[in-house]
Amino acid sequence: MSKVSRHRTIPLKRIPELKPFLDEIVRKVEVPSYIDSDPILFLHAYDDVVDKQLAGFFAAIMAWGRRDIVIAKVSELMERMGHQPAQFIRSYSEVNREALSGFKHRTFTEEDVHHLVLNLSRILADYGDFEGFWRSVYEQSKLQNRELIATFHERFFEYHTGPQRTRKHIASSEKGSSCKRLYLYLRWTVRKNSIIDPGIYDFMPPSELMIPLDVHVARHARRLGLLGRKQNDWRAVQELTKKLRLLDPEDPSKYDYALFGLGIADVEVPEELIITRRV
Repeated sequence: MSKVSRHRTIPLKRIPELKPFLDEIVRKVEVPSYIDSDPILFLHAYDDVVDKQLAGFFAAIMAWGRRDIVIAKVSELMERMGHQPAQFIRSYSEVNREALSGFKHRTFTEEDVHHLVLNLSRILADYGDFEGFWRSVYEQSKLQNRELIATFHERFFEYHTGPQRTRKHIASSEKGSSCKRLYLYLRWTVRKNSIIDPGIYDFMPPSELMIPLDVHVARHARRLGLLGRKQNDWRAVQELTKKLRLLDPEDPSKYDYALFGLGIADVEVPEELIITRRV
């Protein structure tokens, strides 16, 4: 069997050498001004905690492409919900579907939002809020020794199956997905003591969060030798998160700000830290 091609990686014993550099970028990027230019602003836009939970969920699963466009489309969706997503979803029925008529964002359509809202409506009826559902999913995943997002995907669609096209918007690690958008949502809602991430959920510790892996994070992780795998899939998430836990075992996902920040902040990577140039 031929050996799988990988990028060069930094030896594990040298990973701590990256900590001062990455921590400094986190300090530069994780500042209040970040909020207004990122979809996370929807968790800061509402006072009611269930509104935060639900607006943030849609902001995360719609987080494809340019952030300004994502913000505009989520703003449109929240306006269609009367800027009261919890009330809209709790009382949702076919009568309310007209409010979603014609909505579209990339591959999201009115039909997708309709089926997602139906599921959320039933979840709220059973658990009272969205965190109650996440807590139940988390506890089941622990009992079954199964990955959290795989369990979430299965449980979410037990309420209302919906068409296959809608199911694709909720990732599953068991299908190889990086689950970037769902772990982005969990970073927003689970991390504590952050200027940006509200940390409104208590059902799991931040130490268990996985890195939200997008193309920018993966590219800079490979440059620094933190990621050898060439595919941006679940195995890459596992590889990168394991190494980031060596830098901060209690809060590994904070380095999302560092690796994503390398693409938006005016930061030069020191020559001695570059392991792979062509990625």
